[in-house]
Amino acid sequence: MDIKLNLINRSNDSNNSSVVIFQKNAASNFNELAVAWKVIQNLGVGDSHPFSFPVATYVSASDSWGNYTPQLAAKKGALLQMEQTNSGAQLTQAGCATNPVQIHVANALPQGAVNASVFRDGTLLATLTSIAPGQKAVFEFKPTIWIGVESQVEQGQVMNSAILSNVNTELSLLGVASADIIMTGGGPGANSTPFSFVLDNIQHA
Repeated sequence: MDIKLNLINRSNDSNNSSVVIFQKNAASNFNELAVAWKVIQNLGVGDSHPFSFPVATYVSASDSWGNYTPQLAAKKGALLQMEQTNSGAQLTQAGCATNPVQIHVANALPQGAVNASVFRDGTLLATLTSIAPGQKAVFEFKPTIWIGVESQVEQGQVMNSAILSNVNTELSLLGVASADIIMTGGGPGANSTPFSFVLDNIQHA
């Protein structure tokens, strides 16, 4: 099921700032960098930007030869593995992960590291690189999004720690079917306030 969200700009922003939305991989260490899942640009004051947040996630892997697998649907608790077949490396469904809230991607190739990527709504959500044979990537996403204003970000780009430290608003989507995200704050001069994001007009699932 998709969660229907609508970003509404009620800020005092005069710089035409971009809004970045992403999720953090809760299964990884705190030093891991996150991916800009969605970047909303040119949203004028008073304008709105509707978008969907699908519950479904998909996984793709790439090998050290630069080959990319098709995206496979992967629910919580899924185990996928990259394995060698007669026609080359393939990503396959391989049963259940050892943790029911995580997605595991194992490298079962005899040689060569792989990269694992998770997609939501067809857009890159998270990626883990250099998974050696016999190792696995672990992904876990809480039902929350992070949102903030950042000018130097492109959608699908891995964000550095300086950008991540500027984004500190976490919005819970647990039990939400649809909601508005109200953006306020900003503005020129000494009277400007930090940007703020809150959920409003929430319809529960």
